[in-house]
Amino acid sequence: MINIENMSILVVDDMKSMRLTIRKMLKNLNIGKNLRFAENGKQGLEVLQNTRCDLAIVDWNMPVMTGIEMLEKIRDDKALRDLPVIMVTAEAERDIVSDVAESEIDGYLLKPLTLASLDGKIKAVINKANHPDMVTIHRLKARELEEMGEYETAIEQIRIALVHKPTASRLLRQLGLLHFKIKKNTIAEKCLLKAVSVNKQDTISRVYLADYYLRLNRFEKAGKYMLEILSLSNRYNDKAFDLGKKLLKNNSRRLSLDIFSRVIARSKKQNVAREEVIDICLANNELEYAQSLLEQIIKENPSNYDMIYKVGSVYQEAGNWEKALKCFIEVDRHVRSHVKAKFQIAKIYVMNKKVLQADNYLNQILRIEPGNEDALALRREI
Repeated sequence: MINIENMSILVVDDMKSMRLTIRKMLKNLNIGKNLRFAENGKQGLEVLQNTRCDLAIVDWNMPVMTGIEMLEKIRDDKALRDLPVIMVTAEAERDIVSDVAESEIDGYLLKPLTLASLDGKIKAVINKANHPDMVTIHRLKARELEEMGEYETAIEQIRIALVHKPTASRLLRQLGLLHFKIKKNTIAEKCLLKAVSVNKQDTISRVYLADYYLRLNRFEKAGKYMLEILSLSNRYNDKAFDLGKKLLKNNSRRLSLDIFSRVIARSKKQNVAREEVIDICLANNELEYAQSLLEQIIKENPSNYDMIYKVGSVYQEAGNWEKALKCFIEVDRHVRSHVKAKFQIAKIYVMNKKVLQADNYLNQILRIEPGNEDALALRREI
């Protein structure tokens, strides 16, 4: 049993002022005897691995290791996984919390903290840890049986837990994953589908469904759930990129581009996301969408001549020589040593039988790089 007044508490927050505020609040509330502090999730884990703690109060958004990354590592560690964790987040991040609301957070608090909210949340979390309900008892028993390889018995424990809480998506998800273990995939799928139907915020079950449909090459269904995932969380962008590539290769163009658009829209670094999508599209001959993204980048940063060159290359690939030439000339006008742009201009002039103009650009290239083989070969050709 955890004693509220004498327990050991770890506070993890990158802001010193916030750590001091929580320390003062806990003192005023007479909660906790031993307080420990860390500036990020990595430091917090080191404290937990070397010191016994009864509760962790963790900030969501931190450098080095975020609160959710720390939480995942806690739950993956058998020695730490049952530690009560309260997540602290800003109001603007409230939608992010839904990503794991049915997962492993014991409670969360919105900033700014008040004495009443901190007091109430800690007491509720510790009371639940000291007096677990029947759902928790059966869920933990199922976990123990699963780790022993007794999947059928674990399934029975989850079924009993569901009697007490029939619409708990976390239990339905666990039931589905157990059925995957015994190769009853159809039942597993039904459990996951029910989990997402009862909890519109259950990102994790949607991830499992997307992965399952992807393994079956049911790309449209996988894409549908990926779009739902992206509307709830930014944590699965890498998965989304991989699925988008597979969809492009399997002629599900519209769905693929919808996924890419959603990733870009929710990304904190939109141009980085755009450039990654552009490379994927170019590798899969999706020129139209790549072109529109490149044009957006240039509109926002008209002096990005590498991107302007890339737009020219896309126009060239699509057979729009006039627009391609315009882009290459724009690059050449501002970056006089851009040999690649000069060579593309020369090639287009040769194609249009403008030999003198082509020769002029080839001369410019050879003054910069006398041994340029492409320029020498094109000169021999004309």
